Amino acid sequence: VQLQASGGGYVQTGGSLRLSCVVSGRAVENHAVGWFRQAPGKQRELVAGFSVGRNLYYVDSVKGRFTISRDGAKNTVYLQMNDLKSEDTGVYFCNAGSTLARMTKWDFGPWGQGTQVTVSS
Repeated sequence: VQLQASGGGYVQTGGSLRLSCVVSGRAVENHAVGWFRQAPGKQRELVAGFSVGRNLYYVDSVKGRFTISRDGAKNTVYLQMNDLKSEDTGVYFCNAGSTLARMTKWDFGPWGQGTQVTVSS
């Protein structure tokens, strides 16, 4: 599998960004897909995802501000991020796997390079 995330950048508090992730080797419509964030000095965490059953998951800190979507024709996953806060700063990764829970395990991979999001006040 190959994962190419893009769309990160430097924004001020309250700004918006839209991340994109092109997935090769796993069909985003047939797998669980998720966006993960790794803040400086912290472990990678799942922030938004689709389960295989198409249920949505958002970590509490991003509910109402982030929206995950996917395009099967382009095999691409998106993350619309609004009202960004300084605590949203980090490297964002996407992935696709058998379940969201599996993707949170330390031995799950591979991972792409991710895209840096920096929110400044």
